[in-house]
Order: sequence, then C-alpha cells, then structure tokens
Amino acid sequence: MKWSRLALIGLVAGTWLVHAAAQTREAPTRRFKARVDMVTITATVMDGNGRLVSGLTQDEFEIYEDSERQPITHFGSDRVPIGLGLLLDVSDSMRGQRIVDARASVGHFLFELLSEEDEFFIISFNHAPRMVAPWTSRADDVRGRLEALRPSGGTSIYDAIMAALPVFEQRSRQRAAIVLISDGADTASDAKVRDVRSALLRSDAFVYAIAIDPPADTRPINARVNPYALREITDDSGGRTEVVHDSADLGAATARIAEELNHQYVLAYTSPRRPDGQYHSLRVRITRPGHRVRARRGYVALQ
Repeated sequence: MKWSRLALIGLVAGTWLVHAAAQTREAPTRRFKARVDMVTITATVMDGNGRLVSGLTQDEFEIYEDSERQPITHFGSDRVPIGLGLLLDVSDSMRGQRIVDARASVGHFLFELLSEEDEFFIISFNHAPRMVAPWTSRADDVRGRLEALRPSGGTSIYDAIMAALPVFEQRSRQRAAIVLISDGADTASDAKVRDVRSALLRSDAFVYAIAIDPPADTRPINARVNPYALREITDDSGGRTEVVHDSADLGAATARIAEELNHQYVLAYTSPRRPDGQYHSLRVRITRPGHRVRARRGYVALQ
C-alpha cells in the first residue's frame, strides 16, 4: 500500500501518542493545559548591542492585540521550564562531517545546556519525518538513537514541523519551542510554507532554525538552504533563523539559542474577545529606550 507524505506525518504523531499513552499509564505526568481565554507570550529582550536583557519588570512591557493595549495579568522573569522539539535533517547532504558535528551539537545542547527541569523530543527528517525519541529528559534514552542516524534521501523541512506541532499538545512544561537544524532547501514536503505558518498560529510554540549554508562556490545553488523561507516561519512565531557557514559552527549556534531560552520573559493577558477562530495580531513593546523585544506576532483564537 502506498502512503502519502501527509499520511506519514499523521503516522509520526499518532505513533508517538500511542507510545505516550503507554508511558502515562506507567508514570503519570501532569499535562500542561493553557486556559482558553488566556494568551501567553514568550518574549526575548535585547539591548542596542544585541545582548540579552534580564531583570526587567512588568511595568516595562506593553501588549497590544489588534492594536488595542491589553492589561498584563501574568508576568514572569524567572526561567520557566520548556518542552522542546529538536528537528534534525538527516538527508543525503548531511553525510560525513556534517552529521558528526550535528550529533555532537545536538547532544551538548539537549544534555548539557538545557535545564534538568526541561523535556524534549527528537524528530529526524529526510524525505519524511520520523520520531526518534518521544518526550524525555534523560540523555540515556536518546544517545544511542542519535548515533544510529544515517543520512539519506531528500529534505522535508515543512512536513517535519507539521509532524512536530501535535506532539506539543501532550507536553507537561509551559513553554514550547522547536529547534530545527538543516543544510538544504525543502525538496520533499507535501506541506508548504503557508501551511506551516497557518499551523503555528494555532500553536503557542516558537521556532528557531539553524541553516547550514556554505559559501556559494562550494555547492550547487539548487541544493542550498533557503534562509528566507525559514525566516517566514521562525520570525512570526517569536523565534529566529541563524545561518552558519560550516557544520563546525553548530555548537556555538545552539549555545546561543540555549542562552536565549535561559533569559526569556513569560507574559499573559486575558483576551477581551471570545474564541472566534479568527486571526488576531499581537505586538509586545518594551518601554525602556534602546531596547527591542522579539515575540510572536499573532495567533488564531481557537474555538
């Protein structure tokens, strides 16, 4: 029987949910559930030199929904545990030193730079996404699985993100983030950029992407990563895309992401509108001069 890639995406999420149900029966964990009427925003603040800023107070933030200022009902400046999905490209172009460097940087990021209070899952993707490790916080659960990854096939970035988003519905941590690592343009997804952007508006996950893009004269142009398409996905969610020119730079890039995750603010407000299934714009403003804030730019109020 021939499966479409979208069916495979559903299979990835569905297989994980079966696994998660079995784990829940063995060791119950409290699933994170946001209030329907509360909009929660993760915000990253930087000064004029691009340095992360901590120690701000609630009074220095403003939130606007559809251009109307909203009273902040929750504010947190202490680190909040995170549920993180790591999406790793294992397409054919990742062979050799690239997959070696990627494994090392992913391991360091998940096992050493994240907090012990965090949890994560791993999805690998080539022409289709595959769940490598469901929710865990134990390095021993995934070290061998990372080492077993062997690059082959095409690149399905968008399908991988679409497969990851349903997994967050079963997380037990408040913040939700995706970190995607890829060295190529999407060549194999059924989903399009617009599909991913639409799905993210219905999720509270923010997305980081690390794009390995070597100098133009070392690789065919049609095989190079497309950072512009990635930024269409990451920037609206409150994350960002970082381009590195060699896989040896992955370690430093993931360390910068970990540093951001350690210095973010969590804000919330009660929306004055009923869940209407419509898009609502968001803007978070910082009143301190010379500072800028990065946060999600909108959401769909799910009915």
